Amino acid sequence: MTRFDPQSYGSFIAQILGEDRPNALGPGTPTQPVPANLAALSTDVAAAFAPRPIRDQDMAAGCLAALWLYHDHLDESHRISQGIETPSGSYWHGLMHRREPDFGNAKYWFRRVGQHPVFAPLQTAAAESAAGVELHPSAAFLKTQHAWDPFAFIDLCESCAAGRSPHSLLCRQIQRREWELLFDYCYRQACGPA
Repeated sequence: MTRFDPQSYGSFIAQILGEDRPNALGPGTPTQPVPANLAALSTDVAAAFAPRPIRDQDMAAGCLAALWLYHDHLDESHRISQGIETPSGSYWHGLMHRREPDFGNAKYWFRRVGQHPVFAPLQTAAAESAAGVELHPSAAFLKTQHAWDPFAFIDLCESCAAGRSPHSLLCRQIQRREWELLFDYCYRQACGPA
C-alpha cells in the first residue's frame, strides 16, 4: 500500500495537512483557530493547486470539502459537498454524514455514489488493516468481502458508536485510508496528470 504523502500535493495543501489528525468516527473537535491557509481557500481555491491549473472545478471543490472535513469542520465541509452533484461530491457528503453521525443520511448519499474508483483500493486496504486482528462478527466482512461495501462499513461504524462492536480503532484506520484515497483521486482529477 502506497503511503499517503501530503507533500505530493504541493506546499499549500501540505501545510493544511501538516498536523496529523487521526479523525474520530464521530464529529471530532474542529481545529481552532481555523488554519489561515484553509480559511483563505474560501475565496481562492486555485491557490491550493498553484502552480497547476484546475481542470475540474467539482473535483477541486471535493478537495476543499475534504480539507474542512480533515480539520473536523463538518458544517463547512457539508456546505461545499452538497453543492457538488457528482459521485465524488456525494461520497464526501456521505462521509460527512457518517461522521456526524447520521447513518441513514450517509447511506442515502452512498446510494448516489454508486461504484466509485476508490472502492477497489479501499477494499484491499481494509482487508490489510483487518488481517492481523481477531474480528468481532460485526467486522468479519472486512476480511472476506470481494468488493468494498460502504453500507456494511456504515453499519460497522454505527455499531462502534453504539458500543456493540469493539473495532473503533480499526474503523478509524480504515476511515483515514478512505479519506486519503478519495482526496488523492479528487486532486488528480482536479489537476489532470502532472
